[in-house]
Amino acid sequence: MASDESSLRALENLMTEFFHSCTTNERKREIEEVLNNFAQQTGAWRHCLFFLSNTRNEYVMMYSLTVFENLVNKMWIGLASQDKMEIRSCLPKLLLAQHKSVPYFIRNKLCKVIVDIGRQDWPMFYHDFFTSTLQLIQTPALAPLGLVMLKTTSEELACPREDLSVARKDELRKLLLEQVPTVLGLLTGILETYWDKHSVIASTPPPSPTSREGVELLGSLFQGSQYSKLLCQPMAALDNESHQLCCLVLECLAHLFSWIPLSTSITPTLLASIFHFARFGCDLRTKAKTGPLISSTSNGQLNPGAVLTSNGEGRNGQQSEVNKADRARLGVLAMTCVNELVSKNCVPMDFEEYLLRMFQQTFFLLQRLTRENNAHTVKSRLQELDESYLEKFTDFLRLFVSVHLRRIESSPQFPIVEFLGLLFKYTFNQHTHEGYFACLDIWSVFLDFLTTKIKSRLADRESVLNRYKDALVLLLREVLDRIQFRCNQAQLEELDDETLDDDQQTEWQRYLRQSLEVVAKVMELLPSHAFSTLFPVLQENLDVYLGLRQFIVSNGSSRRLNITAENDCRRLHCSLRDLSSLLQAVGRLAEHFIGEVFAARFSDALAVVERLVEVTCYGSQTGLYDLETAVPSVLKPDLTDVHAQALAALQAYSHWLAQFYSEVHGQNQSQFINLITSAVNAGSPFITTKVPEKLLLSASHLLVSITATVRPVFLVTLPALQNIFNRITTENQTHRLPQEAHILVCRALSNMLLLPWPNLSESEQQWQTRSSSHASLVAALTREYRTLRGTVNISARQPGLDNVKAVIQQTLPVLRDTVDSISSESTKSRQICYQSVQESVQVTLNLFPVFIQHPDVTDEMLAFFLTLFQALRVQMGVAFTGQIIHTFLSMFTREQLAASILQEGSAGCRVVQKFLKILQVVVQEPGQAFKPFLPSILSLCMEQVYPVVAERSSPDVKTEMFELLYQILHHNWRYFFKTSVLTSVQRGGVDDTIENEAQFTAAMQAFGQSFLQTDLHIFKQNLSYLESLNSKHKLYHRKLFRTSMLFHFINVLLQVLLHKSHDLLQEEITLAIYNMASVDFDAFYSVFMPEFLNSCEGVDSSQRDVLARNFKLEQDLPSFTQSVQRLVNDLRYYRLCNSSLPTGTIKL
Repeated sequence: MASDESSLRALENLMTEFFHSCTTNERKREIEEVLNNFAQQTGAWRHCLFFLSNTRNEYVMMYSLTVFENLVNKMWIGLASQDKMEIRSCLPKLLLAQHKSVPYFIRNKLCKVIVDIGRQDWPMFYHDFFTSTLQLIQTPALAPLGLVMLKTTSEELACPREDLSVARKDELRKLLLEQVPTVLGLLTGILETYWDKHSVIASTPPPSPTSREGVELLGSLFQGSQYSKLLCQPMAALDNESHQLCCLVLECLAHLFSWIPLSTSITPTLLASIFHFARFGCDLRTKAKTGPLISSTSNGQLNPGAVLTSNGEGRNGQQSEVNKADRARLGVLAMTCVNELVSKNCVPMDFEEYLLRMFQQTFFLLQRLTRENNAHTVKSRLQELDESYLEKFTDFLRLFVSVHLRRIESSPQFPIVEFLGLLFKYTFNQHTHEGYFACLDIWSVFLDFLTTKIKSRLADRESVLNRYKDALVLLLREVLDRIQFRCNQAQLEELDDETLDDDQQTEWQRYLRQSLEVVAKVMELLPSHAFSTLFPVLQENLDVYLGLRQFIVSNGSSRRLNITAENDCRRLHCSLRDLSSLLQAVGRLAEHFIGEVFAARFSDALAVVERLVEVTCYGSQTGLYDLETAVPSVLKPDLTDVHAQALAALQAYSHWLAQFYSEVHGQNQSQFINLITSAVNAGSPFITTKVPEKLLLSASHLLVSITATVRPVFLVTLPALQNIFNRITTENQTHRLPQEAHILVCRALSNMLLLPWPNLSESEQQWQTRSSSHASLVAALTREYRTLRGTVNISARQPGLDNVKAVIQQTLPVLRDTVDSISSESTKSRQICYQSVQESVQVTLNLFPVFIQHPDVTDEMLAFFLTLFQALRVQMGVAFTGQIIHTFLSMFTREQLAASILQEGSAGCRVVQKFLKILQVVVQEPGQAFKPFLPSILSLCMEQVYPVVAERSSPDVKTEMFELLYQILHHNWRYFFKTSVLTSVQRGGVDDTIENEAQFTAAMQAFGQSFLQTDLHIFKQNLSYLESLNSKHKLYHRKLFRTSMLFHFINVLLQVLLHKSHDLLQEEITLAIYNMASVDFDAFYSVFMPEFLNSCEGVDSSQRDVLARNFKLEQDLPSFTQSVQRLVNDLRYYRLCNSSLPTGTIKL
């Protein structure tokens, strides 16, 4: 005993020293080593039991419990049965004796250790484990402790970690499920008892006249007396102790609901009780008129939350009622329980009625949340509620709409239209942007549901739509109002329009985008109504914008907007911001005017496009963006943005214009020609460096869409476009457009000359004229670049080197974009394009060796060549393509590649990636033309790139290298296997001859090696490549793979599952193992499995026998998957059990 006493004092001193702020890290490591050694000695638990009974030091308690936890979870099997019995007896006694005096986290840790013992021994050796927990719950003074035990049991036994065998996991789950009805009955009883005990029926005042309306609405919402009872029943006023107990019950229920299946054990009484407590989150308590009773809580803080009874005394003697935050917590926990139930998609038939009842009760809560009275508006009411409660409630609504609406919607007992009315009030009274976004998502899900339903029931489309029409109309109008400053300025001003989020959009852009998505979905359901709602609002703001011309005052060379009064400027700012948003809305709706509905909605679309053309022309003529204004920091960006959005909205209608063009082909086209001419005239003045870049880019994108999508034949004759052509082909560096705009304008001009005109035959395409125009366009764009042809060497100190690099880096992106834009077009377009760029391609090839040491330049060159190979390899011809590949292969020496790859993320690394991408394109080419390059490409891949990346992470290069290997194998299978699968089957599998065996084996080894590394992306990619090769070429069935590689691959994949290093890919790995095993199940079960189990370390022979017996000889995928999962789990479990720990006595 004296020894234990001294050990305890020593341990207390060590712990205090360890956590002292002055203790050095080195001393902490020394103490840690002493503690670890002490914990690992045999019988350490006896000392720890003494420590727990005789110390008040929290650190010592925690350490002692950790020793017990380690003993139970890692050494329990090897412990003597007498010792186990003693521990099972002592720890619960210790818990009962000390649970009130120790801190809650020590109590919880002790509960967990006892539950861990139950996890190992119940019911065989610890038969009263669960019954003692139930007894605790039924003993009023010990109920909180029992509930902590119950929740811990649910957490640790229902979903145990994998330190148990699968058989034991299944047994525990079955045992727990047997106890569920009893447990739920007990918990229901507690909730009911406390609610009834604390309900304040006597002091409830009669309902006020204003609450009558709510009761009537709910009368239509709910059928049956239980709902009216729920509605009229007053709220319980819980004291602190009762509140804590109810919180524990609800926490237990939330965890139980996460794993128990929906069944009739979840009774209507239990559901009703949960909903009683859910009301705590949505009821605002009114203060007692006689003034609050202020009481002091245990931690010395004042608690103003107590309610007085009618005679002025505190209820329950002087025990104070819980405060508002604690009441809200009850509501949050109750809603967590509800959400656990609602999140289950699998609903048995006998539970559907309960589900309906649950939804009815939740919508009673929704009605309370959105109820208005004299004291509160809905918004102020929601603002006063707990944030977490509202989040839980919104989660419920989302789950209801996304998972269960299809079940409930047609039920006569569920008033769906009234529900949408409540959801509407709830949505548009949210006081935070995040809350509003979450509600908009719910509407989006509902609109998707409705759209799908209508598409599947076209016959009664009108009746379905009529049912919801009023709700949709209201929704559309309110969402449109919410994006307009004139209706919602205070909220919109709060939105940040500068900081970009992870999706590269500002808070304002996200707000607008989500709102417009809802508008677009309503438009799909009610097109004419949506249009007639939106267009007048747009017109209103357009009139303000178009009326600004009269306020422009010219004074010599300067022009200004003569609106100076602060109020006028503010109103103009709001109108311009709204116009900008509405233009985006109009653009977003463009897709609903094309296709089958083109003719039906033609007049609406024409009105929109004419208005947009008018606005863009007006903006170009008046140059509003260039005016001096009274508040330049606000109005100038507004005017620029409106014009940019008008151009973007017009661009969105390019597909409608294209359909218009094909519809009027062969008819009077004057209306169409006027629209296109005006649009081009509106955009062309902005193709200059003298305007804000936002306008320049919007105009450039408009031109690209007109030339690529609409493709009018008369475009090339328009003076505005001819001016742009002349400006681009004669520009010098000083007047050059910014690179992005320059590329877009060049693409538009190239499209105009290269892309086939719609509705015309080949003979009417005027290819010859267009070809010469395109040649002169490209010649002008590459004038300076082609003068570099003679460059043979450069040095870093060469004076003009930066200029040379600048020319290359400006010209090649333009050429690359030009080639890329015609990659999917007709052969004629590609031929003309190649003729135009041919000289520049040759120049680039000549310059490549000169700049091989300048990765920033070679990166640009290889990007150009990659696009050429993808789009124009046929036009380039075999000889020239071969010359290019030969140049690359000779330039990329092993040293060059290694130096580039080792600089991860550098330009050099990107060069190697692009080079490998080019080779991917080459090896995919059908026919024999490029087959001579296969050996050298394989050699480069396996002998030069692979050795450098094999042992390094190099994820970018590895990804491309393995894709190249896959493409070589997939597209050149006959390079390795001459015979087809069919032939080898017909010949009895004898003639499965392989050529280039060494290279094939090296490639397979590279794939195998990648499965031993940690990179998840590479692992997933390569596993899919092997599976693809098997499905397309029967890789696993090939004799060489079957005899010398198959079992190695299965072994590696099983080891990966055992190490849990790639758990995210469990399904893919198990499927691959199945596909490999299914090649020869007999060999897998009779040869591989015994070999694999014999090679497994850390298990004894009897455990190997059990593992072998449990791996059922099944050949279907689900059973095989189950067997693999069981094998992996049980093997890990046995290793854990067998891992012996060093012994020895250490004195503290």
